[in-house]
Amino acid sequence: MVNVSVETREQTEERLRRVLAAADVVVHEGDWCFRETPLSAPPILSPETLAVVRDAESWSALVPVTGDATDVERFGLFSFHFPSGLDNSGFVGWLATHLKRSLGTGVFVVCGSNRDRGGIYDYWGCPADVLSEAVAAVDNLRLET
Repeated sequence: MVNVSVETREQTEERLRRVLAAADVVVHEGDWCFRETPLSAPPILSPETLAVVRDAESWSALVPVTGDATDVERFGLFSFHFPSGLDNSGFVGWLATHLKRSLGTGVFVVCGSNRDRGGIYDYWGCPADVLSEAVAAVDNLRLET
């Protein structure tokens, strides 16, 4: 269930820092990319496929980069699993804004749900060459809490 908090900016900041500190953070190895296929040919799912989404024309699967592929944009990934019962509303916008301001780069976020593990989880992608800086920024926020 989505929670909508009524709070001041300072209260939101404090709450989301606590959420970040409590989250299980994983940095995923390797480079990742989006592989596109026509709408008439959905991607074949494998254990390595993290997400699949489509628009009116094509499918896009988030998968590891294989070989020496030069035809794809490479991303680094990290993820958050949030404990059950924590109000994480606004987390994506809050952290994405922080990363944009501190690193100068945007991110993409793919969300899912696993009720057996607390509910909502997020995969975050950034350009592969700034992954270590993004993770350091997240770690610094966690330490400041």
